[in-house]
Amino acid sequence: MALILLFVLGVGNFAMHKAVLESGHPLLGQLPWFVHMLGGRFGLLVEYLLLTAAMLVTHNTDGAGGSGAALAYFGYTIANALAAWLIITRRV
Repeated sequence: MALILLFVLGVGNFAMHKAVLESGHPLLGQLPWFVHMLGGRFGLLVEYLLLTAAMLVTHNTDGAGGSGAALAYFGYTIANALAAWLIITRRV
């Protein structure tokens, strides 16, 4: 069940990241060069690696280790949603 929840959160994170990339916010132009690699999709690669790591740790550990990784990814998703909302609504 935790893996399904992580997958759904991951889809949300990808959607938020894509929305921020397409927002055209001036803040995006101030990011370092490596963020602009692959047409701005370097961040999507990082999102994928984070999701994969969280899912692998959750699946391969029993007890607190797996649920801790799932909770950490949930916290990351909440922070990501707040940041995306701030950027898309131009409050930053």
